[in-house]
Amino acid sequence: MQRQRCLNGIACCLMPVFAQAAMPAAHACPDSVPEASISLNAVPAGWTPYIGGPLYLSAAAPIDGAPARRGQLVPSGERRKKGQTTLSYRLEGRYPDGKWLQCSYGVHGEVTLSRRMDDSISLCEFTYRKGRKAGQNEIDIDCS
Repeated sequence: MQRQRCLNGIACCLMPVFAQAAMPAAHACPDSVPEASISLNAVPAGWTPYIGGPLYLSAAAPIDGAPARRGQLVPSGERRKKGQTTLSYRLEGRYPDGKWLQCSYGVHGEVTLSRRMDDSISLCEFTYRKGRKAGQNEIDIDCS
């Protein structure tokens, strides 16, 4: 009986940890863009398009305004340590068109997914590690 109480106590304490781990991070890019969501339209006559796999995450950064505005920002700092690189972005000041997170896919960032971030964010750090696929990076994003 004592053992059962102990196990129940542990389960109650760990449940919030597991629930938090299952929730998607507020500032995280999807690992890939599935091939089913990619389409090629108006290809030249006589050519057959084929998409053989997903596009993997290659880069991420905050941008100034919506993606069409192309408001690329320059990192304010860079640190390298044991196979990873961390880029820091200070997001102080006015951003009349908002602060956005842009996630780039494909070896050269051919496709991007973006979404608006909270205006109160003043600092973001992006930590890069090489992924398993060609051109892929695993990126941890920490914004506050």
